[in-house]
Amino acid sequence: MAPARLRLVLAALLLFILTSLLAPFVCNLYLLLRLPFVWKASSADAIITEQNDGFDLTFSDYNSTYSVADTGLPVPVPARLHHVRLGTQTPRAEWQDARDECLKQHPDWETFLWTDENASRFVQNYYPHFLLTWESYPHLVQRVDALRYMILHKYGGAVLDYDLACKRSLEPLRRFEFVAPAANPVGISIGMMLAAPNNTYVGDLVRNLPTFNRRWSLLPYITVMFSTGCHYASTIYTMQHDTSTLRVLIGPSENPRMHMLNGVVNTPLFRHLGSSSWHEKDAKFIKAFANMDQRVAFGLVLVALAGGCWAVSLCVSRGRAWHQRDAVSQEIEFLQKAHDS
Repeated sequence: MAPARLRLVLAALLLFILTSLLAPFVCNLYLLLRLPFVWKASSADAIITEQNDGFDLTFSDYNSTYSVADTGLPVPVPARLHHVRLGTQTPRAEWQDARDECLKQHPDWETFLWTDENASRFVQNYYPHFLLTWESYPHLVQRVDALRYMILHKYGGAVLDYDLACKRSLEPLRRFEFVAPAANPVGISIGMMLAAPNNTYVGDLVRNLPTFNRRWSLLPYITVMFSTGCHYASTIYTMQHDTSTLRVLIGPSENPRMHMLNGVVNTPLFRHLGSSSWHEKDAKFIKAFANMDQRVAFGLVLVALAGGCWAVSLCVSRGRAWHQRDAVSQEIEFLQKAHDS
């Protein structure tokens, strides 16, 4: 009886330890997987519309001399334009041309180019507690994504992907405390973000980076998207108590995907070269499900998790059965030897 009780206590202790260790992971996984179900409700009050905001979603009303300040509206976003170029690889000529076009469209803005040298110094000076995590990211794009959040939080302004060629100024968007284009099928794109310095949401993006820093073996695309990428940013968005000031840029009702930066596209603001070169082999598998209903995808994930739990349970039960058979065999062998003697 005593050994049985001891085993029960040890099993309970082991279960408690495993639960304590896995609780943060399970909680974060739940937050990440629920995104397709809660995004519409979370962003409902944040969609920029002509009716509610008096904003021309086609940008045709805003000429090259347009200034938000001249309209009497507040201008929370400073005129700063950030690009991030980390790593030793020389950017493609078309990427450099795209950045040059953006600089031409914003002649009066303060511009920044963040490289390995000044980026490391920036993180060390302003976010020293995060430096080791930032430097240990396995994928370069994770460092790029995390850096853009820190830059926006500290300095504010606009941060753009290198493969976005500006067709006009982002000046009209400076009236919003935060703005990013909608992504397909849900969430926001982090390829273009504008924010005021010390924005609460951007601050939460920075603060939650260590919590969501997890490697998904053999799935670098998932590792990036869940730890620093668009899915991560959209998940943190749904955790905000008030998203009314965290604006989402979409098109008019007749063309709601007007500003989405998926693939090679032309929007009123950009020519998107669609060169997401960081996507690795597994991205092809993930993108094969891009048009799948997100609830169906979520159901498949649940089925996969349930299948994994069932497989583990089956292995455990078979192991127990094997041990029981072994114990019975040993007992029979012992009795036979006792009988023979």
